[in-house]
This record gives sequence, structure tokens and C-alpha cells, in this order.
Amino acid sequence: MINLKITGSTGFVGVNIMKHLTEKSYKAKGLNLRNANWKSEIDIDDIAIIHLAGIAHDLKNSSNPEEYFDVNTKLTQELFDVFLASNCRDFIFFSSVKAVTDNAAGILTEETVLNPQTVYGQSKMQAEQYILSKDVPQGKRVFILRPTMIHGPGNKGNLNLLFQLVSKGFPWPLGAFQNQRSFCSIDNVCFVIQQILEREDIPSGVYNLADDEAVSTNDLIELIAASVNRKAWIFQLPKKVVNTVAKIGDVLHFPLNTERLDKLTENFVVSNTKIKTILKIDKMPISTKGGLNKTISSFN
Repeated sequence: MINLKITGSTGFVGVNIMKHLTEKSYKAKGLNLRNANWKSEIDIDDIAIIHLAGIAHDLKNSSNPEEYFDVNTKLTQELFDVFLASNCRDFIFFSSVKAVTDNAAGILTEETVLNPQTVYGQSKMQAEQYILSKDVPQGKRVFILRPTMIHGPGNKGNLNLLFQLVSKGFPWPLGAFQNQRSFCSIDNVCFVIQQILEREDIPSGVYNLADDEAVSTNDLIELIAASVNRKAWIFQLPKKVVNTVAKIGDVLHFPLNTERLDKLTENFVVSNTKIKTILKIDKMPISTKGGLNKTISSFN
């Protein structure tokens, strides 16, 4: 029995990783950093800490900026210090591609210069910088994983919003925005985590997590429409009109605001070449469209 601790174990990603590892005979337990005595819950026989807990990117801008740094940065620093002093072998920190940038002009790699514009991205970046600044004792490994948008059955994010829109027959008005975006299936995330835990030939480092191919939002609309046997109604409203509506949404708190518009229509392509090279694989286990179809089907 292999023991490990997972922070953020009740969230979407945490629940799926816990389930996957438990099915593989791991003894995975949640570690609640809100408990005053959480440090004492790390057992002497735990081999790893998977750190998922944090404040997510808030599209409604309702979170206090200081909260991002208190939770995403300071708590991570505190947990990492505990890891360094513990018997745990591996520390796996889920950062984000947003720690690198919010607007990827080209293909984002692990070598892309960090320049996050949001407090969310900055809080993740500062956590990364702290981890990388520390000397890691021999025999320990540290992994900083930067996933793009993770999806899967049970996910309640933007994919679910798109499904609700398309499945009810509403037209997609943003067809004029031709974009390419990387996603990451939760199945591929679980695969990478298991590989890290079970293999000794994977070195410490920073790794992007993404599916093999990028897709456009229009492609997503087509996939969703096909899953519910509907015709995809993709309208190409003028970009100037859409941008104006989004700016009004910033003020009047419409469902469509400039940040959500950017998230739905931006180009954000992430390379997963480094992690595949290290794992000695040509493709991720789940294809981009295969994973998306699995997620979309779960919304029915």
C-alpha cells in the first residue's frame, strides 16, 4: 500500500485523482490546510504530497486580491517547507499555465518567459519561484505542473455552460472569432500523476499538462451539437459588436464580460512535448476529441 496526501481533495481534480489512485491500490487521503493541526497529519510513511488546494481564477472578479497570495502563494510556501522537512519523497504542485501568461502569442512551452497579468497568475508564479529557489535534499523530487483547462465528467466550468447553450438550441454568436485552444482531459492528468509516482526515472522539473491537439471554440460547438443530435447554429456577429457588448457586461455584470469573452475566444496553445518526452510516449492516452466527447457526454 502506497500512502500519500492530497490537498484540495474535494475539488473536481482532487476527487478524480483520489478515485483513480484508490482504484490503483494507493492509500490517498485528503489534507485540509484549513485545519489548525494539518502539519501533524502528514505521516512518516507518506511518499508524496499532491498540492491542488488554492483559489481558482475568478471570472467574476469577486475575490480579494490578497486572498490569492495568502492561499495560492503563502500556503504553498508553508506546505513546501513542511515537505522539505518530512520523509515524503515527492512534492507535486499544481500551478497553472496562467502563471506564465494570460495571452499566449505563440505556442506556450516551459521555456516561455513568465509574465502573468492577473493576480491569480502572479500568485501561482510566486509560489513556483519560492519552490524553485529552495535546495531540495537528495532523494526528494519536486514537480511543478502547469495544466491548461482541465475537463472531465463532473466538471462545471465553461464547457458545461457551452453545453447548456447549444443543447437548448441557442445559436453561438461568436463564430467570427477563429481561435485555437489547448485543453487537458482529467484522464490524462491522472495518467501523468500515476507515472510520476510509480517511476523513478522522471526527474524533478516544470511540466506543462495538455492534450495533444488544440481545438477551436467553433469545433467545441460542433462536438456538443453532434452529441445531442442538433445542428450547430454558429453565427458570425461582427467582432466590434461583440466586444462592445462585453464591455457593457463589465459594468452591468452580464454573463458575457471582457474576461469571459477572452477565455472563450482567445488563442492559447500549450505544448506537452516535454512531459511526453520524459515519459517516453508519442501520444497522451486520451485524444483531445476523445476526452472532450467523454466530458460532453457526461452533461446529458
